[in-house]
Amino acid sequence: MQHLHRIGWLSLAMALSLSAIVTTAGIAKPFTYVNARFGQSCTFPDEIFDKPMPEPENGDGQQWLSADRASLTCSGIYNVDNDTPQGFVAQEKASTEPGYKITYSKTGKNWAAFRHQGRQDLLQAAPVREGRRHTYRLDRVSRRAQG
Repeated sequence: MQHLHRIGWLSLAMALSLSAIVTTAGIAKPFTYVNARFGQSCTFPDEIFDKPMPEPENGDGQQWLSADRASLTCSGIYNVDNDTPQGFVAQEKASTEPGYKITYSKTGKNWAAFRHQGRQDLLQAAPVREGRRHTYRLDRVSRRAQG
């Protein structure tokens, strides 16, 4: 009985050690991108989004791709229409694009976040500051669209 008790503790210790190794190996290194034109920054795991696309000539932002066809975009625009966070989400909800449906939205004093489903799953956050709207966008091609 004492022998079984020792094996039980040894197995538990081994399992905890292995889980610590796996957990440590699974932590992705953060990378911070700073957009010079609009001043926003995005921090994300560059081990996942490891394929940077060329930055556009206008300097609006940048996009990164992952091996599983997801994309992350960090960009900004001038808020020339003086959109409020609530108005931004209302515009998205009013979309008549086939299959486009807002499944989550939340707004604050100077930010908006929403998720939509359609051909792609999208999570987008848009802080509105000093006449600019910063966009952090995570796209994933839905399983339905992949065929």
